[in-house]
Amino acid sequence: MMHKGRMEAFSDGVFAIIITIMVLELKVPHGGDDLKALIPVIPVFISYILSFIYVGIYWNNHHHMLQAAKSVNGRILWANLHLLFWLSLIPFVTAWMGENHFSQWPIALYGFIMVMNAFAYSLLSNSLIKHEGENSNLSKAIGIGSKGMISVALYLTAIALSMVNSWISFALYVLVAIIWFIPDSRIEKGLAEEK
Repeated sequence: MMHKGRMEAFSDGVFAIIITIMVLELKVPHGGDDLKALIPVIPVFISYILSFIYVGIYWNNHHHMLQAAKSVNGRILWANLHLLFWLSLIPFVTAWMGENHFSQWPIALYGFIMVMNAFAYSLLSNSLIKHEGENSNLSKAIGIGSKGMISVALYLTAIALSMVNSWISFALYVLVAIIWFIPDSRIEKGLAEEK
């Protein structure tokens, strides 16, 4: 068994770098000093807002999940790196989607990256539950979450619809973000009951 502190610190650093990379993609317009000069960067800014919310949701849930865990092992470290890998691709797909005004292939790839993030997060949570035990507070707190399954179904639908109408796909990504925007309180309640 290993202490979870180093994994948490490393993960927090990666989350911070991901957000930094995304904000660096917001370029200052050089077409003037009036509000019209901002119009060309609106799609990039909108995609940044959506992705910032997603990264924030993952950071928030990652933090709560690790607060409930007592320790980690090698399998958990690799599962965490797997999640961080997929999260680290969010700046790339965010920039591509925004710069191409939410066209079909960038928005489809965005959905694929979101599916892989969801899968990686699920793998991490399952690894933590297996390590902590089926009767642990973490296992009881996480349980079987329907939000995760609904999210993946919406992502897959958005990917399929991206070839028909990319704006519907974008709306589905916004819907998933809204579903997750309110933090999952199951872990907080489980930790409060433990005290």
